[in-house]
Amino acid sequence: MFRPRRPQVAELDEESRVGVTRERLADYRRLLSYVKPYRGRVILALTALSFATLLGLTMPLVVRSVVDVVFVEQSLALLNAYTLLLTLIFFTQAILSFINRYNMGYTGERVVADIRQRIYNHLVSLSLRFFADRRTGEIVSRVTNDVTTLQAAVTDNLVTLLQQSLTLIGGVIFLFWLDWRLTSIILMGIPVVTLTMVYLGRKIRNVAKEVQDRLAEASATVEESVGGIRIVKSFAREAYEISRFNSKIEQTFEAAVRRVKISAVLAPIIGFMAFMSITITIWFGGYEVIQGYLSPGGLVAFLIYTMMVAGPIAAFSTLYSQFQIALGATERLFELLDTPPEIDDRPNAAPLPDIIGRVTFHDVSFEYGESIPVLHNVSLDVAPGQVIALVGPSGAGKTTLVNLVPRFYDVSRGCITIDGHDIRGVTNLSLRQQIGIVPQETILFSDTIRENIRYGKLDATQTEIEAAARAANAHEFIAEMPHGYETMVGERGIKLSGGQRQRVAIARAILKDPRILILDEATSSLDSESEQLVQEALEHLMQSRTTFVIAHRLSTIKNADWIVVLDRGQIVEQGSHEALLKDEGLYHKLHSMQFKLELEDV
Repeated sequence: MFRPRRPQVAELDEESRVGVTRERLADYRRLLSYVKPYRGRVILALTALSFATLLGLTMPLVVRSVVDVVFVEQSLALLNAYTLLLTLIFFTQAILSFINRYNMGYTGERVVADIRQRIYNHLVSLSLRFFADRRTGEIVSRVTNDVTTLQAAVTDNLVTLLQQSLTLIGGVIFLFWLDWRLTSIILMGIPVVTLTMVYLGRKIRNVAKEVQDRLAEASATVEESVGGIRIVKSFAREAYEISRFNSKIEQTFEAAVRRVKISAVLAPIIGFMAFMSITITIWFGGYEVIQGYLSPGGLVAFLIYTMMVAGPIAAFSTLYSQFQIALGATERLFELLDTPPEIDDRPNAAPLPDIIGRVTFHDVSFEYGESIPVLHNVSLDVAPGQVIALVGPSGAGKTTLVNLVPRFYDVSRGCITIDGHDIRGVTNLSLRQQIGIVPQETILFSDTIRENIRYGKLDATQTEIEAAARAANAHEFIAEMPHGYETMVGERGIKLSGGQRQRVAIARAILKDPRILILDEATSSLDSESEQLVQEALEHLMQSRTTFVIAHRLSTIKNADWIVVLDRGQIVEQGSHEALLKDEGLYHKLHSMQFKLELEDV
């Protein structure tokens, strides 16, 4: 699960505040570790930046010489020489600036791409429980918005920080060299500026994180409404969804305005302090010239250096705000990256060898958290090639039971073995490669029909793909489409009917050719004619394969080798179709109710 949200800084005592600061700095150092593979480019960029900054610091000295020498001696030759020198300085700066900006820009884009790939790789390794507990839109927001927010922190802002720092340090050194008395007076205001930046910067960081949280909620709302657009329109809830989204955006806006307000206060305060230092410089510098302690050219150079120093001080306020915003996004990203996969390979996990398909449940119990028990002490031995039908009322635990086989969830107690191998002791990849699933809710990717079927076997030939489609009774309707197997199915297969989507999903499972099959209402969306043909194809596919069949329509599983009846997470009956009907238990009751409903429909 995500790490607990850290308390707001305003609520912390001094010791806790220091701990939070250290943790945030650790997050930033961790963020910079993504830059390490590209340190060659970074070193080149920073070297170019350093030389460009140092060249810039020589410019006031040239101006001083122009004022004190050229204007006094009235020498056009010297004026031309100094002008040429300034041109050379500025041209060299431009070349160095290109080297710096290109290499840092490249590094920034590469780091963002690496982080996005790292996050996605981690996401797909997380268990189904993780995604069941969180909204998709919030997760997507972290991969997109948060990564974009921190991009500047690892490149542009870092470069600007170094550049402004070099300018500040170099400018202060030259200021002391020109007039230490005047410089000492100016520097007395720096502590005030620093404390102001720190105080308001903390507020900006907290509000910036709130903005990202609100934006994630808005993204989640969009994902939910777009994903369920048919439900939205069928219930005529467009206005309601618009209102819900607008509410989230307004909350984001209000948080953003609070951030803007604090930033708007910070920048003018810092700017005022910076330019007041220039005013003081003009007055006290003029006094120094009058007293003969400073030349007119020295005063001009001093003013330029003062503005060069004031610029970084003012820029630090903006940089500090941006770093705080980036730290908020970094915290959210690392919360995600630090979420451990609940279902992961054990350190000594070995690949599952080719199996014959004996599946055994040894006193298995499972619950979704401590408060939601689902299965209780289920024991079941399924022989290789056996077709097991799981029936029972809704919520009995049928789908949960089969979800434990590919280890989508881990049992709470007991264990499941395949051919004697505890599935927790083998690699997930080798386990799931030998299991095929056709879920009740058909999921297709926004791609062609061919690619959706090929998902079952990525190196499948067109002949194999068509053979799988024929076995699933899908080839005929695919061939009738304008683009055949290259037809795009749309988002979640929306361009296909429910029955067509189900048949494509069945073809995908057939192509995989697994040793264990899980059919969860695999024929639920088919009409009677297609159902009969697909049922025949599935029965042919199920030969010599261990198959778990979940079906609410009991007529589809009467030929199963063994029927297991679940109720409230426990096995209450098991046997053949005929034997269970004779027992007149829950299966008989369910069968009678369904038979009665079918007669009423007729």
